[in-house]
Amino acid sequence: MPEPAAFRSHSSHWGAFDAALTPAGLAVHPDAGDPAPAALLRNVPAALDERLRVLAPYARRGWLERGPGPDPDRGRDEYVRISWAEALDRAAAELDRVRTRYGNTAIFGGSYGWGSAGRFHHAQSQLHRFLAVAGGYVRSVNTYSSGAAEVLLPHVVGDHAPIERPTTWAVLAEHTGHFVCFGGLPDKNAQVNAGGVTRHGMAEELRRAKRRGARFTLVSPLRDDLADDLGADWLPLAPGTDTALMLALCFTLVERGLHDEEFLHTHCEGFPELWRYLSGSVDGVPKSPQWAEARCGIPAGKIVELAESMAAHRTMITLSWSLQRSRHGEQPLWAGVALACVLGQIGLPGGGFGHGYASMAGIGAGSLPFPLPTLRRGLNPVREFIPVARVADMLLHPGEEYDYNGQRLRYPAIRLVHWAGGNPFHHHQDLARLGRAFTRPDTVLVHEQFWTATARHADLVLPVTTTLEREDLGAARQDAALVAMARVSPPLGEAKSDFEILSGLAKRLGVEHEFTEGRDERQWLEWLYESWRAKLPPEADPGLDFAEFWRKGRIELREARPEHVLYADFRADPHRHRLPTPSGRIELFSRRIASFGYDDCPGHPTWFEPEEEPGFPLTLVANNPATRLHSQLDHGAESAGAKVAGREPVRMHPGDAAARGLSTGDVVLVRSPRGSALAGLVVSDAVRPGVVQLSTGAWFDPTAPEVATCVHGNPNALTRDVGSSRLAQGCTGQLTRVEVVAFRGEVPPVRAHEPPVPG
Repeated sequence: MPEPAAFRSHSSHWGAFDAALTPAGLAVHPDAGDPAPAALLRNVPAALDERLRVLAPYARRGWLERGPGPDPDRGRDEYVRISWAEALDRAAAELDRVRTRYGNTAIFGGSYGWGSAGRFHHAQSQLHRFLAVAGGYVRSVNTYSSGAAEVLLPHVVGDHAPIERPTTWAVLAEHTGHFVCFGGLPDKNAQVNAGGVTRHGMAEELRRAKRRGARFTLVSPLRDDLADDLGADWLPLAPGTDTALMLALCFTLVERGLHDEEFLHTHCEGFPELWRYLSGSVDGVPKSPQWAEARCGIPAGKIVELAESMAAHRTMITLSWSLQRSRHGEQPLWAGVALACVLGQIGLPGGGFGHGYASMAGIGAGSLPFPLPTLRRGLNPVREFIPVARVADMLLHPGEEYDYNGQRLRYPAIRLVHWAGGNPFHHHQDLARLGRAFTRPDTVLVHEQFWTATARHADLVLPVTTTLEREDLGAARQDAALVAMARVSPPLGEAKSDFEILSGLAKRLGVEHEFTEGRDERQWLEWLYESWRAKLPPEADPGLDFAEFWRKGRIELREARPEHVLYADFRADPHRHRLPTPSGRIELFSRRIASFGYDDCPGHPTWFEPEEEPGFPLTLVANNPATRLHSQLDHGAESAGAKVAGREPVRMHPGDAAARGLSTGDVVLVRSPRGSALAGLVVSDAVRPGVVQLSTGAWFDPTAPEVATCVHGNPNALTRDVGSSRLAQGCTGQLTRVEVVAFRGEVPPVRAHEPPVPG
């Protein structure tokens, strides 16, 4: 009788789990202490599916035969299997050629941080550490998720506290009387957390608030952006019009004397300037409920009713990250902060505002008061950078000037792109344009686990292990556990860890010791753990050395802070606890932003009419998927089970579907001015009329360009690649104008999950 499989502790962005290899494949058991394990764990076994894995180093044939240089065949060429020795020799030689001939400002270190929940095998940290010791690299700043907010918030409140240290769920469940949820609080997004999560607790905290009598208002074009059992009042506003509604709520509160005049005077800067705009003194247009109704589609009477309820209750205004992922995305966030200031409940338990609740599981969960084991990246000698969502502009327009946060910058001339961790052909907009951008460098070097579109646009593809094939330390600042991420499987094929790959490159470039510091991977884990322990306060020390911790598999971290009220100290004494803004207060009018002279982001929250695109009558909402994290493990059971006709599902209101002769299950063509995509239709009254919803993350499949830009249903084949404004240059992929029609003709197969080379 065979011995039972040995389960080992592990962790992921969507939760801790135990896993073991069995004759039937990988078995995954959710963490026993998690009250609501993420359904995304069903995707984990697909990480070991050899059919899609990059199992050996490969080089693009054209690059091998013709050498480095811009190449229109990049993205559609053949691949040739090569040895690790040849792959590392060629990669190191090309890195050295570029830095020697053009300088390190010609190297772009592309990476995104969601590859692993581990503290050591964090691809972005590993790559940037290597490139720093090799002379430096051009980096990106901010994120696709919250790029506009990351630039705006320091101007308005001084830092990123509303994202990093919001009022915690325990406080909201106990004190909030009315949750007004702009963009919703979707359970699907709260399945995941950067660095992992051992307890998914948001849903239960919201139910606890509901049982206590809290009221919920959902402001979103999608009814399922808040759980049904919370009984929310649904305000299905037109996408991208949240700012109009917020300004009208501010107007109503002041007009009816329901505002907190003292708070506006003592804790805020610039309300008189904002009121001149709200009242119509600036442009002759009062931002009244009637004005807002014409823009957002919510009846004026409903807006007045909402304002009165917000003033009558302890109100928490939640602002989803999705609000600021659009043109002028700074405005709904700033207007939401202004609305909370007009109410005057900031700093009170259960009141005020928060940005990003439900965008990740950790936001609102409380945070540890001490740092976690962290790999040092080192000092990057190169100062040049780009906002992360401007990577295609950088590659297409080297030397061109652009505005960013009060600076006039110039795109560097990139000769080599080195990418490890992340899939830009998921995150970025207008993927056909991104594909053209990727033809411009001399060389694209990619570390990849799977044959994603990013791997298929590389010159050298280096196979990298998944977390299941290596050891690591799993932890997050918003979670009270440190998990020993044991190796569950040997590496598939010839895959190596990023650390091992970069160590080989560092050796060839003469900087091996600077990169490895003489440690192998296990020694690094022990060093990170013991160095961390040595810095902890005595009461937080887990009392286990590394060997004991590794045998145990997990330790609970003490001194987590489940109860915190954002800006409580500032409210109590705004002079002693000044905010790090120029005025020390919340800036409803920012003289600094106004001084930049940006017509697309003036000095106070402002309404901008949507930019119309004639011939495209529907608004596409490209939100995060419920069945995977970004594009990760799109071929996994949970993700694959949601496909319609083998493609990503697109939802449409019954009235819009009937007007086009469409039914659930149809393969439809979704068109925009940028491109087109095939998707599988789902007719649903949970979507506002005039809106279609297509989640991001289907692996980009351009294999039938005569039919569609993507035949698998990736919405970024449709979205517009422009910045949120000249202030932040953030991602604008949330909303785009489209038309949807029935697809006529032979439906092409989806080849995104077919590797371009034999295993």
